[in-house]
Amino acid sequence: MRLRLKQHSPLPGFGLALGYSVLYLSLIVLLPLATLPVRAGELSWAQFWDVISDPRAVASYKLTLGAALAAAAVNAIFGFVVAWSLVRYRFPGRRLLDAFVDLPFAMPTAISGIALTNLCAANGWLGRWLEPLGLKLAFTPLGVTIALIFIGLPFVVRTVQPALQEVDLDLEEAAAILGATRWQTFRRVILPAVLPALLTGFALAFARALGEYGSVVFIAGNMPMKTEITSLLIIVKLEQYDYAGAAAIACVMLAASFAILLAINTLQWGLARRHRGTS
Repeated sequence: MRLRLKQHSPLPGFGLALGYSVLYLSLIVLLPLATLPVRAGELSWAQFWDVISDPRAVASYKLTLGAALAAAAVNAIFGFVVAWSLVRYRFPGRRLLDAFVDLPFAMPTAISGIALTNLCAANGWLGRWLEPLGLKLAFTPLGVTIALIFIGLPFVVRTVQPALQEVDLDLEEAAAILGATRWQTFRRVILPAVLPALLTGFALAFARALGEYGSVVFIAGNMPMKTEITSLLIIVKLEQYDYAGAAAIACVMLAASFAILLAINTLQWGLARRHRGTS
């Protein structure tokens, strides 16, 4: 009696496809990243530590990571609201609003930075009214966060939209019939279904914010110890032909971003498995 192996996919060539995928990712992602520790290895441990623990570098880490996390958190909240409005409601101009969401994707980052600076500067459309009230936007960490919110919003909206579309409206109606309030329906029915997608959008927005340069460099003012992001500090090192120092700082950001993204993805996998187990 012949035994048949279980066919996991109607398409053949899984081993070949997997091999090409691993090779492609290795060449495109892993190989370039491997050059960073190799180049940073040109420094002695004492030199490496002096570079990455320099007060100017530490200040840039704090600003970059803090602003990226804050921007991703804001985008997670308001990106969900935008996605909810686009999925659940029909209103005039809905398609136009849906198209505007993708605008930061298509717009060059330098144009984004110039536009935000013109808006938030002391003589800008918004800054001229806020600065007399003591709220300065441009050339401050708040301005950096605003720029990162601008470029990160589409990642959350486009990730959450499909998840919201898959939520069965009958489940919400059943919860309402059983006496659940709107908040209970949201917390027990809607949020568990979209939370993995929301975390994915958060992670994508955070990852984009960590490496953002063009839209931030104009509105930040680039003042060392105050508004200088790590990407700019790496550029400064490269302009000084300090390639090993630039690689050392890049290694720190690579390790920090990988640790945070790994934690987010682990939480996302756990929530997705838990949701599948209870559904």
